Amino acid sequence: MPRYEYSEWDGTQEFKPLSADSVFDTLSEYLLNYGEQVLRRFDELEPEQQDLLELLVKEGYIERDEKGQFRVSPKGIRRVEEKALHELFQVFNRDSMGKHDTAQRGAGQVKHEDSKPYEFGESLSNLNLHETLMNAIMRQQSKGRGGPPIKIEQQDFVVYETEYQTTCATVVLLDMSGSMARFGKFYHAKKVAMALQALVRGRYPEDFLQVVGFYTYATPLTERDLIRCGPKPVSIFNDRVFLRISLDKPPGFVPEHFTNIQAGLRFARRALSRQACQNKQIIVVTDGEPTAHLEGREIVLIYPPAEKTARRTLEEVVRCSNEGIRISAFALVEDYFYLGLVNFVEEMARVSRGVAAYCTAGQLGKYVLDSFQAGHRARRVVG
Repeated sequence: MPRYEYSEWDGTQEFKPLSADSVFDTLSEYLLNYGEQVLRRFDELEPEQQDLLELLVKEGYIERDEKGQFRVSPKGIRRVEEKALHELFQVFNRDSMGKHDTAQRGAGQVKHEDSKPYEFGESLSNLNLHETLMNAIMRQQSKGRGGPPIKIEQQDFVVYETEYQTTCATVVLLDMSGSMARFGKFYHAKKVAMALQALVRGRYPEDFLQVVGFYTYATPLTERDLIRCGPKPVSIFNDRVFLRISLDKPPGFVPEHFTNIQAGLRFARRALSRQACQNKQIIVVTDGEPTAHLEGREIVLIYPPAEKTARRTLEEVVRCSNEGIRISAFALVEDYFYLGLVNFVEEMARVSRGVAAYCTAGQLGKYVLDSFQAGHRARRVVG
């Protein structure tokens, strides 16, 4: 972590030490890449680096928890999320954010160019004044009373049509399997999830958003959990694996780097069932075919990917779809070895009547943002 900035001296520059904001922004890049490993290293910093850490603590970006361990403060988490959202908008030049649209017409805040005659009981806040005045003038002229004063009657009123605007419940399923550590995949996925958290907090405060990490298990991630987390390290290297893990009496060692999309979908479906919104969606970000599934009170780990695991996962996809949940699956494809993943994601889209997309990690933000917006435009039909 640099302490000073260097440039050629011309006698006019004023020395300015690094600000806490710039130091924390540099640190946040490491946090997005390496998670809590960075926080663990704080106690090992050199004396000159301790000064920067003290600056971050003083400015409220870093704090100690109840156990005396360093953690990112709420202020720091907000800065990382807002910065991620700002960068996402800069890259893709998305400036048309607002309320969520549906196909229904009704009382709302998004006005359309189309207008219609006023009906008794409607709000006049969306009054099309130009058309209303034109109607009044034409009506008076038809009666031989042209010119001012213009008297407006109820039959002259014209209002803009609006779109009914609704809240939406979204669960983002984030792949935390071992392979996500490669090619910057988890870094970009994590950054997009944090950008969505900032977007919902700032633009859609009535929405529900939950981030869930899936690996051998599925775990909900708080904002602090998200900034600290990372892919699960590969812990067994056998070229063939078949294991059954009891959920009630798990062994002392459980390999966590497998891909349990079914568990993530099940968790998301149950979380969304508790939400009253009519628009519900699951966004899945993954880089591999499922290699783990649930059977009763057991988790089954199979590698290479097996048809049995795919079938169990697709059965959960169908359950989500039958409950009116829109599913968008994004496959992070970095080379030609991902044909099986592409086929599986396409099958998810087919059985759920949802969305499938393939992209590199660097392209993920645009795809997820588009899907997040599209998930609000039409109500899902259950069944």
